[in-house]
Amino acid sequence: MPLKDLIQNQLSVGDLDNINKALDNIQSIIAGKMVNLTPDERQKYGSINEQNKLMVNKVNDVHNSHPQFDSAKVNWAEFSADFATRGNLEKIISQLQSLAEQFDDTKILHDNDNYQQALAQYSYISYLSNQNEPGITTVKEDIAQFFNRTGAGAANPA
Repeated sequence: MPLKDLIQNQLSVGDLDNINKALDNIQSIIAGKMVNLTPDERQKYGSINEQNKLMVNKVNDVHNSHPQFDSAKVNWAEFSADFATRGNLEKIISQLQSLAEQFDDTKILHDNDNYQQALAQYSYISYLSNQNEPGITTVKEDIAQFFNRTGAGAANPA
């Protein structure tokens, strides 16, 4: 009797090909337009945090509603371009994080299905070994090496 799979949805070869092409397309679009900060640079520039984002948003609102108060020391064209790009990137990041979570969660279920089926197969191999099936001992030993023999947090091999 087969085990109940937690997930049966499969991406077709065509689906995977389309996803990979879309990812390649994204990579080509952003080439030369994105940066990779070093760990030191990430520490130096960090995030401006939510409170400071609110202040930046308010300055943008004041700039748009009361341009007569704009400081000549601020490059407002650059400020506006950075502000728009930041907002657009935030939306893209949110979408990518959502997609990554969906891919990760789906992979987790497929991993679990594989693991449970592998345990069932190992149990069957153990049964055959107990029945002295010729040639099965080496097969069982090959798989048995993955079980923790101390019993601390390991699956219990049959």
